Amino acid sequence: METRRKVLGLKTLRRALGRLKRRGRTVAFTNGCFDILHFGHVQYLEKAKGRDRVLVVGLNSDRSVRKIKGPRRPIVSQNARAAVLAALACVDYVTIFNEETPQKLIAALKPDVLVKGADWKGKEVAGSDVVREYGGKVEYAKYIPRYSSTNIIEAVLLRRRKKCRCAG
Repeated sequence: METRRKVLGLKTLRRALGRLKRRGRTVAFTNGCFDILHFGHVQYLEKAKGRDRVLVVGLNSDRSVRKIKGPRRPIVSQNARAAVLAALACVDYVTIFNEETPQKLIAALKPDVLVKGADWKGKEVAGSDVVREYGGKVEYAKYIPRYSSTNIIEAVLLRRRKKCRCAG
């Protein structure tokens, strides 16, 4: 499937998932900013995909990321982030949402499985109440420490500062 055909608006995505569910497919959903795609993301998304699942990734819009992470983020635009996610073999669909949480999106899509990183265990996971209400399940994918966009950005900035001090 071409990557641009994987990035869908809510209406189109709901129709596509409806067809797949009628054929007995299991729909898994996860979400995030995915500002700088890294090894931790790839491992997490592959786990979310699982066996024979349709994986939908809810992507925070640029506006949403700024609300969550601050005015200097995202580093990469929503369209570029969506295209990179869509290029991954484990991702079947990407949809962009503007809210700070995917609660409304999850309620609209009604995935069979909601997947979050294990670092969310014991915390309130947006949409988990909705998913459990209609009989879906919530799973936690192994968290891989040291791999986060924030850590990568901080490491780059630290190296840059060190280089600037040495050059002066």
